Amino acid sequence: MAAASAALALTACGPGGSDDGDSGDYGDREAKYKRVIEDAHPRPADVIEAAGAPTGVVRADDGSLLLTYNAGNVEDDEGPAATAWRIVGPDGHTVAEHAEHADAEAAPAAFKGVRGGFVRVPPGEGTEGAYALDVRGKPHKVISTETPLRTRPGDVLLAELEPTLIYRPATRTVAPPAGVLDDAIRFDVDERGTAWSLDQPLTEDPNRVVWQRDGRVLGSTAVPKPFTGGILAVRGGTVALSLTRGGGVRGLLVTTDRGERWQTVLTGGIPWRDLKRGPESLVLEVLADGRLLVGEEGGRYWLADDRTNSAFHELKTPAKFTSMTVDGTTLYGIADATTATYALVKGEGLWTSRDGGREWRRYEQRG
Repeated sequence: MAAASAALALTACGPGGSDDGDSGDYGDREAKYKRVIEDAHPRPADVIEAAGAPTGVVRADDGSLLLTYNAGNVEDDEGPAATAWRIVGPDGHTVAEHAEHADAEAAPAAFKGVRGGFVRVPPGEGTEGAYALDVRGKPHKVISTETPLRTRPGDVLLAELEPTLIYRPATRTVAPPAGVLDDAIRFDVDERGTAWSLDQPLTEDPNRVVWQRDGRVLGSTAVPKPFTGGILAVRGGTVALSLTRGGGVRGLLVTTDRGERWQTVLTGGIPWRDLKRGPESLVLEVLADGRLLVGEEGGRYWLADDRTNSAFHELKTPAKFTSMTVDGTTLYGIADATTATYALVKGEGLWTSRDGGREWRRYEQRG
């Protein structure tokens, strides 16, 4: 999308509709783009215009959104770059924004939405680089500790691997979670503070999903053979694990009652063998009502018909989304180029749907 101005508007698009998104005269985009990434002190609006679409979107508990943008070097994977973030209030108006000169080889900034604002995900293997932003964009220091914390309600997963980190908004603390087993290769924490992990033993024993609280294991279930576990998604009593075999995703292991009963979903309307991008490109997220969103980056997406998650229907999107995420029951889809480019792709920008993908709206420049 073109750059958003101080206020952001939403325009509607029906299930089959689409905007070109690449109309207009972009003959001078290359020159503007190069100026932005070479600028030692870029303006947020210039970075956002150059980037075209956000790289990510997260929501705080009051409905505020934080959008991140990245403009990298087009000719090479090295050289200058520019990053920016913009906080948009629940009324759609920009309340804060920030931009920085960067390096094309550096990982773009990423945030998580939390109670009271947002927290930056550490870019490296430790806690360095993490900080909090309130919904007005004011930065706050976080407490980083290597002492493991027992997970409790309100904690959020900040980094899943190398190392696993949780964030506690009440004390603005970043720490590893206590009780993570040595064999754990996936981890998440739910609203009750229950820690869920996928454990992969070094023996021939099957992978297991294990859940615990206050340092006590509450239960576990084995991943059905001949599958191994992939991505873990947890929310509101629903837990889903992708099942992989032969280098591809072949189904799901799902519970909707916090581990009391599990079902294996191998059909459900999703053509698993058509997912060609590999398990690492899978999108698996849980809506607040317990339904699952399944898809792959840059490809197709399916939404469960109801919270039993036994049947799915394919979503019709207004543009080809390079990524899709969920917050509550709102779907966020981003249409963007897969590599840095001066041009805009068709329908470029951020799209949202609050009705399960029947109608999509996107942010547009106002005024």
